[in-house]
Amino acid sequence: MEKLVIEGGHRLSGTVQISGAKNSAVALIPATILADSPVTIDQLPDISDVRTLCGLLREIGGKINFHDNILTVDPGGMVDMPLPNGSVKKLRASYYLMGAMLGRFRQAVIGLPGGCNLGPRPIDQHIKGFEALGAKVTNERGAIYLRAEALRGARIYLDVVSVGATINIMLAAVKAEGQTIIENAAKEPEIIDVATLLTSMGAKIKGAGTDVIRIDGVRKLHGCRHMIIPDRIEAGTFMIIGAAEGRNLLIDNVIPQHVESLTAKLREMGADIQVGEDQILISRRSDHLRSADVKTLVYPGFPTDLQQPLTSLLTQADGTSIITDTIYSSRFRHIDELRRMGANVKVEGRSAILTGPVQLEGAKVRATDLRAGASLVIAGLIASGITEISGIEHIERGYDHLVKKLQGIGAQVWRESIEDAEIQENLKERE
Repeated sequence: MEKLVIEGGHRLSGTVQISGAKNSAVALIPATILADSPVTIDQLPDISDVRTLCGLLREIGGKINFHDNILTVDPGGMVDMPLPNGSVKKLRASYYLMGAMLGRFRQAVIGLPGGCNLGPRPIDQHIKGFEALGAKVTNERGAIYLRAEALRGARIYLDVVSVGATINIMLAAVKAEGQTIIENAAKEPEIIDVATLLTSMGAKIKGAGTDVIRIDGVRKLHGCRHMIIPDRIEAGTFMIIGAAEGRNLLIDNVIPQHVESLTAKLREMGADIQVGEDQILISRRSDHLRSADVKTLVYPGFPTDLQQPLTSLLTQADGTSIITDTIYSSRFRHIDELRRMGANVKVEGRSAILTGPVQLEGAKVRATDLRAGASLVIAGLIASGITEISGIEHIERGYDHLVKKLQGIGAQVWRESIEDAEIQENLKERE
């Protein structure tokens, strides 16, 4: 096991190259199951979630080549092998295998999703969509069983705006008979990215990125080459780092429209931001950041995945800030760790209330999920002294070569192995 060690307080400058979108990658890779010839995806992030999905596709007979951020999947030999346990349990987004395998094989057995523990992430809207298309869905011994003699287009209204359900229904519907209409669909950029891949494979999809998506089923999908979009959450994380400690930090390979809600909030707090066509230049303009209130919403609102990283920055703002997460009820597990570092913050219901500014002090902390890990990295960069972050396997699920990128802009950060005695000490502290 390893930990991340950060010496805080250094001003950061230079250029950060943003990798492909993790939240796209975990849907694009299952989508390749639907093709009958090889699919190539360029600029995939080299993260553990991508490697886990590649392993799962190999399990069901896919030929996989992942090298230099380029993935080629030959799905010709894939079979509808059950995936009830094992690696599938590590992924929050393993449910995309349901839609893809149902679409190709008309049946699937997939273990219930794992990944970060953010509280309930119900898949009832996914199941509602599959059943509307003609599938029988049962939950047996912790796995979802899907079976359909045939899939037929349907009009499906999502009771809750859900990125996962929108994409999953798209995957199942592209090879169904007739037209499928998804109403109250999510509008996230990752949905457009998946629709672009499927269209390049021969699917007929209209309206991706709006709240009504129309899909005319086709009999066959073929291989293609696709360039994934940049990761707006990684870009946002580095923008927050720039607002905290940056001096002309250039974020390269970003779609500025995808991070407009964050850009507006950081400007409100006093950061200096200049926006180009595919780059953003950001600096901390003064010693004093202004407080801000933030509420997470579905896209194009403020993303829940940036709530935790922004919390670390808000500890440096003058006055009281309130950050409210309307998406996930359990997304405040980083707060106790920030308190260890001296943050003045309390949680009330779905809101965290912060009073600042405070001088964060380096401490031994633990990442409990992916974006909590990002929050602690930002806190470590701000803090005086040394911060040691364990649980970095969570961070590696979503950030491609984070240490190398941070070192490239002047951060003093490195990995160290965790000794057995240190593990026991950390466990005792939390008892």
